[in-house]
Amino acid sequence: MAGLALLALLAGLGLRIGAGRAGRAAGVAMLLMAAVAGGWAYAAWRAELRLADALPGEWEGRDVVLTGVVAGLPQDFERGLRFTFEVEESAAPVPRKLSLAWYKGFRDEEWHALPPLHAGERWQLTVRLKRPHGNVNPGGFDYERWLLEQGVRATGYVRPAPDNRRLDAFVPGLMNAVERLREGVRERFRKALPAGAYTGVLVALVVGDQRSIPPELWRVFARTGISHLVAISGMHVTMIAALFAAAVGGLWRRSPTLALRWPAQQAGAVAGFAMAFAYCLLAGWGVPAQRTLYMLGCVALALVARRETAPARVLALALAVVLVLDPWAVMAAGFWLSFGAVALLFLVSSGRLAPEGRLWSALRTQWAVTLGLVPALLVLFQQFSLVSPLANAIAIPLVSFVVTPLAIGFAILPLQMLADLAHGALVLMMVPIQWLAGLPWASWQQAAPPLWLAALASVGCVWALLPRGTPARGVGLAMVLPLLLWTPARPAPGEARVTVLDVGQGLAVHVQTARHDLIYDTGPAFSADANSGERILLPYLRAGGVRRLDTLVVTHQDNDHSGGAEAVLTGIPVDEVRSSLSENHPARLIAGPRHQPCVAGQGWDWDGVRLTMLHPGRPADDSPGSKTNEVACVLRIEAGGLSALLTSDIEAASERTLLQDQAGRLASDVLVVPHHGSRSSSTAAFIEATRPRWVVFPVGYLNRFRHPNAQVWARWAATGAAMWRTDVAGAVTVHLAPGGPRLETAREAAPRYWHGR
Repeated sequence: MAGLALLALLAGLGLRIGAGRAGRAAGVAMLLMAAVAGGWAYAAWRAELRLADALPGEWEGRDVVLTGVVAGLPQDFERGLRFTFEVEESAAPVPRKLSLAWYKGFRDEEWHALPPLHAGERWQLTVRLKRPHGNVNPGGFDYERWLLEQGVRATGYVRPAPDNRRLDAFVPGLMNAVERLREGVRERFRKALPAGAYTGVLVALVVGDQRSIPPELWRVFARTGISHLVAISGMHVTMIAALFAAAVGGLWRRSPTLALRWPAQQAGAVAGFAMAFAYCLLAGWGVPAQRTLYMLGCVALALVARRETAPARVLALALAVVLVLDPWAVMAAGFWLSFGAVALLFLVSSGRLAPEGRLWSALRTQWAVTLGLVPALLVLFQQFSLVSPLANAIAIPLVSFVVTPLAIGFAILPLQMLADLAHGALVLMMVPIQWLAGLPWASWQQAAPPLWLAALASVGCVWALLPRGTPARGVGLAMVLPLLLWTPARPAPGEARVTVLDVGQGLAVHVQTARHDLIYDTGPAFSADANSGERILLPYLRAGGVRRLDTLVVTHQDNDHSGGAEAVLTGIPVDEVRSSLSENHPARLIAGPRHQPCVAGQGWDWDGVRLTMLHPGRPADDSPGSKTNEVACVLRIEAGGLSALLTSDIEAASERTLLQDQAGRLASDVLVVPHHGSRSSSTAAFIEATRPRWVVFPVGYLNRFRHPNAQVWARWAATGAAMWRTDVAGAVTVHLAPGGPRLETAREAAPRYWHGR
């Protein structure tokens, strides 16, 4: 590939120098080919280098003693700490950069206090590691891709060990000093505003720690289209650089000696760039901040060299620098939104001959950004805000010219008044923002569109934003309509699509017919603020165009099956809830009158598809000694002459009950194995009665229960059935339709070079 790029480059240069108009055109084409081939080869080379820094498979799940430095900001969560660890010494072949968790304990009786952990410290730790692995679902977040972007090549947790100890309180180094400074600023805000509702927003504005913002606030920002303001945006970097450049330039002019030695404008430009660089380091070095820094660098360099600069060339050079330094930046949403927004601003501000007022200019630029980013927002997030012009009109002046300067001022000069004023301004701003977010039509949501449709709409947006006088600008708006009206295909009447989602060690299944949708279990809750309903199910449903659930089945109250139920009930309209939950379970309380117990014999028809509840034989109770697994709801689906059996966490006793009461209904083409393949289930008699063609094991990668049990796996394999594991295949989708079931897996449908590596 590199050789091809070199040949194409030489050929293009030769054609461009030695031929006429046709030759020059061919030369330009060859240069473009060379650029594409060279970029591809460079990215592939960088990827190969990063993937080579891997944890050998034989070292997964083994205790390893490491010495290294805490890099980045340690993050508190309900059960402990998370932090990035850069390895210096290890007896085992481990990657250079790790993501570690340090738990206070897995059970209540194991709970213990953790030692204080700070950025820049050197520690000796005993850890247990695994290769990068994440849940892979249609429309879901690719955790393995994110780890690759961050350069993290293994994850794990700290093991309780007597030799875990701090070796040095601080390891000298530029980035260690920067991270320690960021941590100090974060703690300063937390101490100054311990009960502030928006303390996390101030922390994010100053040091770029977006994880300090709670999830409910992110939802408000997304519905109002102001998420870009609470990140370190280019506007913030530019403002800080401009203020510092003006101050240095003004002081420089007051000194005749300095002004004669170097022009004040150039000195101010260089000083502004230096301040922008320092602020970007403090803010976490995100893509929007990098883009702005490189653009400011181009402008400063042009001023020093006394050269004219075209905005498009400045943006292109900043883009090239970002990609050379970080080829994986293209996989981040911020890359497309940041560069896209600036390109749109350049588009609508160039080619204007007549002067215009500030208000009209602000309205036009807001319209350009709102319209032009619609295709990208629908591809990346499946939603865009309808109230963003009004919300941004309120938030941009306050955040940019009041909140951010006060917050940065507090970071430099720790006066409580500055923190209180910054937080007070946010409180006032959020009153109308919260009201806008609460409007039922605040955001447009739809299924993730195909890329070709988004590309067509993007061309239409650009055409519609061209200057007045451009012919048929209305055609550009018409080109956006197919994007907004597109809906994904659903099963035909009489058919069903059953998707066993990859939620780790838990279960969540989506059953879809021509006009109805059912969710069977909701996966685990990972912590008080994170669960599979919020992180996996809702994004999956939104990407698939599902705006309402007809039925939610929560089979029993074990966390790995009901942990995401509350998030689903609050995140999407649900008509009916069936479960064996106890009366005081939060999800049942939220469901209210929509709830009914699942009992054997219940059945209903949707679009020619029959759904039947086979278990439990009686409503669940809270009697002492009763096992929740034995009252789990078992659902049978019949469509297109085929059937699927969803068995939740039933164990041997429930299997015997089913064999006794439902023997004629157990034979199935597709079966989700009971209790994740534990040894307490999948008896030989049950396997013989079900006789499935395909078997799905919903299990987590290297789960601590060691599911599926080796003997259970062997019993199912002996039947000749094809077997799938969600930790290996990702989400497994089965189409129940005439002609036999069709199966596809998420990892095979969208293969990526970083998956499993």
